[in-house]
Amino acid sequence: MEIKINDKPKYSNVDFDNLSFGEIFTDHMLVCDFINGNWDNLRIIPYQNISIDPSTSALHYGQAIFEGMKAYKDDNDKVWLFRPKDNFNRFNKSCERMKIPEISEDYFMNGLKKLVSLDSNWVKPGQGNSLYIRPFVFASQATVQASPSKEYKFIIICSPAKSYYNESKFNVLIAEDYSRAANGGVGYAKAAGNYGGSFYPTSIAQNKGYQQVIWTDSSEHKYIEEAGTMNVFFRIENKLITAPTNDRILDGITRKSVIQIAKDIGIDIEVRPFTVDELVIAAKNKTLKEVFGAGTAVVILPITGFGYKNHDYNIESVKDSYAEKIKSIITNIQYNNSEDLYGWRVGI
Repeated sequence: MEIKINDKPKYSNVDFDNLSFGEIFTDHMLVCDFINGNWDNLRIIPYQNISIDPSTSALHYGQAIFEGMKAYKDDNDKVWLFRPKDNFNRFNKSCERMKIPEISEDYFMNGLKKLVSLDSNWVKPGQGNSLYIRPFVFASQATVQASPSKEYKFIIICSPAKSYYNESKFNVLIAEDYSRAANGGVGYAKAAGNYGGSFYPTSIAQNKGYQQVIWTDSSEHKYIEEAGTMNVFFRIENKLITAPTNDRILDGITRKSVIQIAKDIGIDIEVRPFTVDELVIAAKNKTLKEVFGAGTAVVILPITGFGYKNHDYNIESVKDSYAEKIKSIITNIQYNNSEDLYGWRVGI
């Protein structure tokens, strides 16, 4: 692996106490090219602009996927990743669905670790601080042929991050007309277009005073699937419920962690289809105790209310919060504040 050190680092000019998510990037980036049938020329270079042809295939046909993951620093300045092998596996699952050549584990994992090690001073210790890591691939061949590209570019960039959402209230609108993904589509992949297609219905919800959308199935808008860019969990009395993954729902790594921890600490959890009607009934009869999203950026985010058919439902806070309990266990593993019984924590 070729490594070129940035001789004009910008680290000292960054106000780490006032960060906007995903707008400041570290001093280095990892780059690799797929040319002539192989991934080659793995290198770390100073963070910089890239030049592309106007006919670059990804701009026309959307062959692009990404991952989202984080690095954390403990009180002894040791940097840790959380379940990176799961990110690697999902990355290649997305590649397969989008007809993009898969990346070897050696290139992905070793390149990632070297990059994070090189920019480790960008990772700040303390709960809420992290380094957001964005691996992505796009079709880079200069062509407007409507076919899979013959060339691709694999890049990893990193951005220092604090807590993603800081609002005291986080309300969502249940989708009645729009869907995030359809049967047989690419909803389970982290394809770039999945997110671009969500912006318009999300903006409609935000204009009505909600922060995000709860997505429903594309056939009947009957079943709850995801909340914005997060998987979503519902606590009815003392039972935790979340939707099963399918070709419309992303197999979230935080989601899998929540399910495993809930089982291990004795929470009654069901992974099954969950309807909007069930949610509304539970809200009306006061058996709905908690709703929370789970994802890399937020870890776990309590949802304080939802809107459906022009009616708003508030969710009162509870003393024995499953969301708080599970989030504490996950973040203590991430920041090396507790024993990792699962082998999820990987040191740099």
